[in-house]
Amino acid sequence: MTSTEYIKPSDLSDLRHVMEEYKARATVIAGGTNLIPEMRNGERSPELFIDISDMTELSFIRENNGSIAIGAATTIAEVASSPVLLDSSPILASAAKQLGNPLTRNRATLGGNLANASPCADTAPPLLALDASVEILSPGGKTRQVPLSKFFHGYKFTDLVKGEILSGITFPKPNASTKGSHTKIGLRNAASICVASIAVILDMDGKTCRKARVAAGSVAPIPMRAYRVEKLLEGKEINATLLDECMAVLKEEISPISDIRGSLEYRSYVTAMILKRNIKRALK
Repeated sequence: MTSTEYIKPSDLSDLRHVMEEYKARATVIAGGTNLIPEMRNGERSPELFIDISDMTELSFIRENNGSIAIGAATTIAEVASSPVLLDSSPILASAAKQLGNPLTRNRATLGGNLANASPCADTAPPLLALDASVEILSPGGKTRQVPLSKFFHGYKFTDLVKGEILSGITFPKPNASTKGSHTKIGLRNAASICVASIAVILDMDGKTCRKARVAAGSVAPIPMRAYRVEKLLEGKEINATLLDECMAVLKEEISPISDIRGSLEYRSYVTAMILKRNIKRALK
């Protein structure tokens, strides 16, 4: 590991100035649970760390005017145990609880999990299903909102440009008629990397699906929305025949690969099965 400079801004204003001055060299770090292993493996060699781990202005979970806002430096453990999220969006809290082990969850941050842009990012599918957007802070202090569905451009490649940081995540608070479910498949019960995951949000009008959001992880180069499945569900009563159609369509939408954690065929099969399971669960 090579020598790396280190700066810890005192507040958000200081962060803006530091990012403006050092944007060509800066690598933002909070928990470092992805970055440090990459440095050990020789995959990354940052010139300058900008540490935002103790910035209270970027660590919060709030409900305000019908929306939920989460600071990028909020730890995964805080997401998993938040009363606000357990009440309003339990699929996100559930996904956070399944990320890594307690040590990782107490270090890793929600912003880092998304900005790393891994297809197996545990929090990405539930946030995609929740219609989340990310807030991006530029070196000059301006912010812009990007739908999470447009934030991931490719494997480890996002909408962030040099000098920008992901500063927050927002999504509309689900209403009373909205139900959700999430499943992660791993090779073991604890600390496993995701083999396949599905998050489902259904807004029901009686027996009819008014609105559907379906997202998948670890089955494409990026965490993805299953738009064709959503369209198939919306405006219809959900029955066994429709569920079988959804499974078939999902298999066409995803593009899994074979690796040491699972074959293409296994991922395709299990993702379709947990889609069916989660839709049923969301309807209960």
